[in-house]
Amino acid sequence: MKKKQLNIKMRTEQNKTIVLSFFFALFSLFSFSQVKSSIDSTSIKIGAQVTYKIEVDTDTTSLVIFPEGQTFSPMEMIESYTIDTTKQNNRYNLIKKYGLTQFDSGKYTIPRQKVLIGTKTFFTDSLNVEIREIVVDTTKQGLYDIKPIIEVEKSVGNWWKYLLLTIFIIALIAFLLWWFIWRVKPLTKEEEIALLPPYDRAKLALKQLDESNYLQNENLKGYYSDLTFIIRKYLDEKVYDRALESTTDELITRLNLLKEGNQIELSKDDINNIETILKRADLVKFAKGTPDIALAEIDRKTIDLEIDHVKEALPEPTEEEKLLDKQYKEDQERRKKTKKIVLTVGIVAFLLLGTLVGFGYKYGFGYVKDTILGHESKELLEGEWVTSEYGFPPITISTPKVLKRIEIPVAQDQENQPKTSSFSYGTMLDVFNVTVNTIQFPKQMRNAETQEQANTPEVDLVALSEKALQSMEAKGAKNIIALKDKFKTPNGAEGLKSHGTMNIPIAGSDKLREAKFSFVLFTAENVLQQVVITYPDNDTYADDMVERILNSIELNPKTK
Repeated sequence: MKKKQLNIKMRTEQNKTIVLSFFFALFSLFSFSQVKSSIDSTSIKIGAQVTYKIEVDTDTTSLVIFPEGQTFSPMEMIESYTIDTTKQNNRYNLIKKYGLTQFDSGKYTIPRQKVLIGTKTFFTDSLNVEIREIVVDTTKQGLYDIKPIIEVEKSVGNWWKYLLLTIFIIALIAFLLWWFIWRVKPLTKEEEIALLPPYDRAKLALKQLDESNYLQNENLKGYYSDLTFIIRKYLDEKVYDRALESTTDELITRLNLLKEGNQIELSKDDINNIETILKRADLVKFAKGTPDIALAEIDRKTIDLEIDHVKEALPEPTEEEKLLDKQYKEDQERRKKTKKIVLTVGIVAFLLLGTLVGFGYKYGFGYVKDTILGHESKELLEGEWVTSEYGFPPITISTPKVLKRIEIPVAQDQENQPKTSSFSYGTMLDVFNVTVNTIQFPKQMRNAETQEQANTPEVDLVALSEKALQSMEAKGAKNIIALKDKFKTPNGAEGLKSHGTMNIPIAGSDKLREAKFSFVLFTAENVLQQVVITYPDNDTYADDMVERILNSIELNPKTK
């Protein structure tokens, strides 16, 4: 009985496994993703647009990534439309459209495009499209000469914005320095009083004492404290420079000594009056004396009178003393001005140093140094580049400067001679040189040997590369170390790239300098095309320029 139950249980488990397997297999059939591609027209005119469509049918849980960028070469993408999405039950139908065009006639193939759906990769079918030439009826349409070159004003660019920002920052810093350092600030009332002569200050202090409320409030201690400070301060500045810190007896003794020494023409009565008032003030301040208010007013008048007597008793300053005083004042002004200059220079230097450190930390100190001091390669790299076609068939290339045509002597037998066009910026002996050469051989020159080389273009390019290196040696290059690699342009043209290092002569000198070179060779039927670049070694800006130039090379599809 138990054995029978066990067999029944095992058959049940097997049935479950079969059902689940069938279910998953059926689910996989209905959860697949489909990718289709199509174009709205297989034949268009030059410059017209063909709409390329990719249609994806997938479930709602899958992430779909469509191709982006120039992946349609030799066709050129001019517009990428937004994805059109429709939902049916638990599935999405996604449609992605692209606008493609081509400006050369011929038959082209749009390559397969990669579409990512979840973790899987799908490829569309390749499609053919024909680009037709525009037929011109020359019997009805007149022919005209090529129009002359028209000079176009150079774009202003955004440099003026940075100039205005720089001027604003400099003006702001200059204003702050003037406001806080160089500006003649209005004097406060205390500062104006401090600039008065000692006599005028003493008189003003007495006037302010009269306006106080000491006597009305019977504050004799405060009154006598201010009164004695006024006379002591005046004597400290004009007679004895320790009058403020001396006791009454010490001060009176000093005045008597000055009188006896004929250093001050002050009478005995004047000294006695000053002594009497100072001692009365001591009693009020330290012994709680309470003189009559009328007596306090008399003492104030006496101090006022004694200040006048002291001024009259002081000897007139000599011319030498006046000169020394003038020199002292000028020296003080000079010191103040020097202090302002040092402070201004210090602040400006600190701001400049902080700016340089900030830019150096962000962009690199070498880049900041080259920006300030100047660097030829950096100026070429960051200048306005030119993209143009050179030679025939044309080579499209971007360079920091326009390449100028090099005049090549023409042989008498022009029909049997190859046609050579050469365009260059600089020479091999310059800091930076770019040269584009195109040689077009007559068709009758393609003998059996040439035909054999055409069937083996890589070997032919290697031989031509060696000849190019020999040409460099003939121009003075030494110690050439070269590497060869396959090269492919963005629009699919294949060639041979030679690159390496060498030593080249310095103009006007017997010495050699280290340099790099990189040249690319292309060949198709009876055409040989060459791009040659020489540039200094250990120059990151030049390395970036060469990479940018090489990545910009494009050949006419007919000459690939």
